[in-house]
Amino acid sequence: MPVHAFVFPGQGSQAVGMGRDLAAAFAAARAVFEEVDEALKQKLSKLMFEGPADELTLTANTQPALLAVSLATLRVLETEGGFTLPQKAVVVAGHSLGEYSALAAAGSFGIAAAARLLRRRGEAMQRAVPPGEGAMAALLGVELEAAQAICDEAAPVPGPDGAPGSERQVVEPANDNGGGQIVISGHRPAVERAVEIAKAHGIRRAMLLPVSAPFHCALMAPAAMVMDEALRASPPAIPTVPLIANVSAAKATDPDEIRDLLVRQVTATVRWRESVLYMTQLGVTSFVELGAGKVLTGLTRRIAPDATTAAAATPAEIETLLKSL
Repeated sequence: MPVHAFVFPGQGSQAVGMGRDLAAAFAAARAVFEEVDEALKQKLSKLMFEGPADELTLTANTQPALLAVSLATLRVLETEGGFTLPQKAVVVAGHSLGEYSALAAAGSFGIAAAARLLRRRGEAMQRAVPPGEGAMAALLGVELEAAQAICDEAAPVPGPDGAPGSERQVVEPANDNGGGQIVISGHRPAVERAVEIAKAHGIRRAMLLPVSAPFHCALMAPAAMVMDEALRASPPAIPTVPLIANVSAAKATDPDEIRDLLVRQVTATVRWRESVLYMTQLGVTSFVELGAGKVLTGLTRRIAPDATTAAAATPAEIETLLKSL
């Protein structure tokens, strides 16, 4: 029998139209979308279903929108399959904002509370760094240790003679996605220097990403302070199955520890590669991605090629998935 982990996607998986077919086909999905709309006092579902894309991709909208699709998918799966998450999954995990989806799926947060926390998180992350001052880049064909060395080399600000000066800027690994894919984040000039250094070192590909802020680096410290306050006001409960946390790449079930990990997650590296490997060490043989896109499914296939994978966010995909659960 397969041993399942349910995993939940992060920013970048959004697309106009996501969740629309679910809402049309299932009352359980509509109920989730309506609860999120009510919690945020916004017709977020209309924005998800119809766009415009530039408004959907605003961080404060993207984060609760992706949560809504993931939880709607799970609710339909549970309703149609006649089971609850703990009966099928031994652990949950999510990539960045997907960690909130994972915790809500496991009952650690209610849907409304998770949506409001992600709205607060998205707004805080957007405000943390003035537009244009930060950047992120993807390095392909490099492992974490080498990416860290590139960041260390890029951090010093060059002096008038071009030699590294004493002033340093932030540039750090933000996501260890596995398969030789590392995302770095920080001050735009430092990230740009890192891209050029990576190319000079023969890295297969290095490119700036079209993002609105430098996530998961020290520049997000103001947002971490906001989330510390928000999570004290709306703390997590014990999840029904353990969370594999981004920050630690290990199990977490204690509410105080989870709250601390969520605060630290804002500025820390998302250790997705290590998290997937840890889940396989726990005996997980099947990774089920619930929500928009199939990003995590692709990453998992590179990290743990012997594991089986499945992804669902549409009625047809849910029907197929139910046959294998």
